[in-house]
Amino acid sequence: MGGWLWGIGGLLFAVLIAWSLIWKGLALWKAAKEGHKVWFIALLLINTVGILEILYIYVFSKRKWAA
Repeated sequence: MGGWLWGIGGLLFAVLIAWSLIWKGLALWKAAKEGHKVWFIALLLINTVGILEILYIYVFSKRKWAA
């Protein structure tokens, strides 16, 4: 009983992992390319299911940082 529920749950989990890995890879690549070491470490260690990664790509990496 409930076998189909585990199938749906497993599928959703796999989609969530794929979603997270894609955004994490893109954000890490962009942070490395732009030399943002602190962002690279934060993105590598903090798992937010893509939320922080999307914010970095579209909001924070666009800003001009004073070095």
